[in-house]
Amino acid sequence: MTRGGKQLQGRVLGPVPRQPVVDWTFRVKGAVSSEAAVANGLLVFGSDEGNVVAVDWQTHQQRWCVETKDAVEACPAIAADRVLVGSNDGLFRALDLATGKELWSLKGGEKFPTGAIWVSSPDANEPWVLVNGYDGVTHCLRVKDGSEVWHHAAENYINGSPAILDSGLVAFGGCDSAIHLIQLKDGSALSQLATDAQIIRSLACWGDSLYGVNYANQLLAAVVRADKPAWVYENDDGQFLTSPGVDETHVYVGSRDKHLHAVDRLTGKLAWKFKTGGRVESSPLVFDDAVVFGSNDGRLYALNTLDGSEIWRLDLGENLAVAPAFAAGRIVIGGASGNLFVIKRGDAP
Repeated sequence: MTRGGKQLQGRVLGPVPRQPVVDWTFRVKGAVSSEAAVANGLLVFGSDEGNVVAVDWQTHQQRWCVETKDAVEACPAIAADRVLVGSNDGLFRALDLATGKELWSLKGGEKFPTGAIWVSSPDANEPWVLVNGYDGVTHCLRVKDGSEVWHHAAENYINGSPAILDSGLVAFGGCDSAIHLIQLKDGSALSQLATDAQIIRSLACWGDSLYGVNYANQLLAAVVRADKPAWVYENDDGQFLTSPGVDETHVYVGSRDKHLHAVDRLTGKLAWKFKTGGRVESSPLVFDDAVVFGSNDGRLYALNTLDGSEIWRLDLGENLAVAPAFAAGRIVIGGASGNLFVIKRGDAP
């Protein structure tokens, strides 16, 4: 799933690969426009040409390609031998993982630009999938056949995936400038927390705390059921452009000011920031010892999480605006010129 799982932390439990080299690449027409998902020997991603592409992890050859009628910005989710993915054409599709055959679809009132999240039902009897439509509707569907469990309508557009807390709550931000909390079991509304501007990316959660960015150049933290943010970190130099990455110590976000910012998770104070040669629109991936992200300067960076010192950089030669993913010891990231890069440790077989 997008951001590594239902809490959307962008967290990898393990060390970052060192001395990185490109293991292999796969090229598509147009830009790679979504984060990749990897499961059952397949790597699946979307392109701005409107395609959902599945590539064999071992042979590096295309297994199948499904055409939609608009760009695919949403990271696929893979569950129960299905690829669950939205498109900007307004359809959310379930595709057979092995063949790409469409099994069912849902027509939304607007595009589906963000990744779906799958979760077991509260009684653990079946897998559910949750997806936010840009029309402000959160859909909870049965993975097997797309039948509706419930839906929840917000009052404005939604730009992020739903984060699922261990307490059985679902959290997301909206263009109504609010953080919404609803019940996973039935979609009923629990609370809203007002912020200063539209929330433009997915939230991340850690325990009962939520982290998100808005159009007021703010990164903010909120505790579940609180009536005001726990803290707000403001950046006078530019708008934040990424979903947060989170670990025990910091919250990491990229900005239009060409920096990655690391903010103390408990206090909201700036711990460090690192300057790149371009805007940072690639949501960070957080390893035990490093944070990895792409920049519009064409480079993939790994920084020490403690002090922001550079561990390595890898020049890939094209704008890197989508989030990296990690699977089988490899970092996977797509570029604006149509290359999907699979990157391994320098001494890895």
